Amino acid sequence: MPKKYNLRSGSPYPHGAKAVETGVNFSISSRHATEVELLLFLTSECLEPFQVIPLEKERNHTFFSWHVFVQELPAGTWYAWRIDGPSHTRESGLRFDREKLLLDPWARAVSDKLWKRAAACVPGDNSQHAMRAVVVDDRYDWEGDTPLAIRSEKSIIYELHVGGFTRHPSSKVKHPGTFVGLIEKIPYLQKLGISHVELLPVMAFDEQDIPPHSADLGLKNYWGYSTHSFFSPHPGYCVTPEQGTHINEFRDLVKALHKAGIGIIMDVVFNHTSEAGIDGPVINFKGITGNSFYITDKHDKRMFLDYTGCGNTVNANHPLVTNFIISCLEYWVREMHVDGFRFDLASALARGEDGSVLTDPPLVWGIELSEQLARTKLIAEAWDASGLYQVGNFPGYRWGEWNGMYRDTIRRFLRGDKGIINAVATRICGSSDLYQYQNRLPISGINFITCHDGFTLYDLFSYNHKHNTANGENNQDGCNNSLSYNFGVEGPTSDPSLLSLRRKQIKNAHAILLLSHGVPMLLAGNEFLHSQQGNNNCYCQDNELSWLNWEQAEENADTIRFLQQMIQLRKRHASLMRRNFLTGKPIAGREIPDIVWHGLTVDQQPQWHDPETRTLAFTLGAIRDDEPDLHVIMNMSDLKFPMQLPSIPGKTWCLAVDTSLKSPRDIVPPDDQKPLSKPFYQVDSHSVAVFENLPDDVAKARAPGLFSKITGIHF
Repeated sequence: MPKKYNLRSGSPYPHGAKAVETGVNFSISSRHATEVELLLFLTSECLEPFQVIPLEKERNHTFFSWHVFVQELPAGTWYAWRIDGPSHTRESGLRFDREKLLLDPWARAVSDKLWKRAAACVPGDNSQHAMRAVVVDDRYDWEGDTPLAIRSEKSIIYELHVGGFTRHPSSKVKHPGTFVGLIEKIPYLQKLGISHVELLPVMAFDEQDIPPHSADLGLKNYWGYSTHSFFSPHPGYCVTPEQGTHINEFRDLVKALHKAGIGIIMDVVFNHTSEAGIDGPVINFKGITGNSFYITDKHDKRMFLDYTGCGNTVNANHPLVTNFIISCLEYWVREMHVDGFRFDLASALARGEDGSVLTDPPLVWGIELSEQLARTKLIAEAWDASGLYQVGNFPGYRWGEWNGMYRDTIRRFLRGDKGIINAVATRICGSSDLYQYQNRLPISGINFITCHDGFTLYDLFSYNHKHNTANGENNQDGCNNSLSYNFGVEGPTSDPSLLSLRRKQIKNAHAILLLSHGVPMLLAGNEFLHSQQGNNNCYCQDNELSWLNWEQAEENADTIRFLQQMIQLRKRHASLMRRNFLTGKPIAGREIPDIVWHGLTVDQQPQWHDPETRTLAFTLGAIRDDEPDLHVIMNMSDLKFPMQLPSIPGKTWCLAVDTSLKSPRDIVPPDDQKPLSKPFYQVDSHSVAVFENLPDDVAKARAPGLFSKITGIHF
């Protein structure tokens, strides 16, 4: 048994456990507590503490904080709290329970080895089934690393799940499903060409937070939208969590990504916690902060108001909670070098203490105006689960938004909906209707077609309906309106023509996304046709249904290559990465406008008001002298069309992309492009064609026998 450690009164700051040379300072904030005990454990799985430290109000209490300094206590010691106070009155909503072992909300590393959620949901002692935190030594050699500052217009985001990215045996990494395992896949990410990974939640979450009937099937919370410890990396993604190595394993990942030139964005869940509703477990906040951390019913403060669909709503604009959240974000940037955050159900963070929607929520503005977060990307999922939808109207100016309107419009276009090219044009030009009137920019919109929540891209073109029975909820969960189309067969098929069409649709989706103004976001696995067999809500599927099968990456190297080359095409065209909206006016120093729209011939306008049209063509003028112009044709109809190409004096068009062709002809690198000899191009049904131009003398030198100057309509 370890010795009993001597004590000093300690300091109220910093919150949590802070190790120094002479010992460890512990501090926890609990405004209404009457008794507080600190319990010290030898390991994460010890059932009994080796020392229990009662805190004295006269000696260990300052304002809201309870604190103690334990002399000579080493890092690596595990600990938890017990707190008593008033409980369960309608007027106060306080719910103290001195028999519950409580997790430190500021813990830098936690263990869920002993955790049983059910034991925390009922009265009584749960100490043998509770989580513990550990004192960490936070020293680390960053080797000069700092957060990256990649401009948003140059960003290409790749959303992935840390566990699912490498947990399949085909990943062939040493530590599957971990931060370390992800490091082994960085060369793949580099070759793909993305600028940032966006990680599904990696703050410590409760894997047992799922409906009982799903738990009975052996399922667990896989996505991680059930956070309980906002300062701790998830122990399930660590190789040696029992040693408290959480933060250094995460830092190793960040440092390795930065060395590869890739930024890291964290998906964070501050709208609710894993403590759920009134019948949910007591983990930390319920038993520590009383009623301040959650929005409660003003008539009965025991009852939680649920704007998130998860049982509770964080009272984000209460001063203490606002401070907690901003401090947490600043910690992840300052100490973990994170480059950005995506806020789940961010509109819930715009609600006041009574649940009403605030015009200027203190938390949202506090995050935007934080000096420590000034170079950090902020992305809002600008809606909540109670009907509040703020896409184009989320408070603040620096925030990016998941552009749900882009997703829905482009899905409809891809499946062949007629008469929507007006909306398509608006979305691919940066959604000026949402952002320009507020003096915001195209980069305010995060463009995506699929994300973790919903069908994969392959399933979007393979299923008309969700198939979620494996989740144990009688197919009642998940979205019922996915705007998908199976092209005649629900699910798998052996029809070669249908398989070819679905592959072409994958390429169409990636082409349109990367030709759009705004910030593109890709979903991991789409590039090699990952399928979830029609399940559009795999939140509880920690198995091969969700995991990426890397054998598919070998089988579908052609669709990976297509995405790689589309990313390179985007990067070589500043005209696709504008900070400002298109005007239709001539570019400075050139006669060509920044964009010109075309019909079937270049002297026609698109059929903007034709209820049958499904074809759109436009030319983007180059901004830089060394940059080609771009001509783009998107044909989602069932017919082939001969489309006229515009004539630009001194330039000759080359085919860069045709999604109807097989690899490698479907996308051609600049050095391999051949000049076209005719001013028309036959565009196949359900396909995208892209053209880049060359100076005439270069084109003649490249194909002297084939060259024939294209004539046509001049700008």
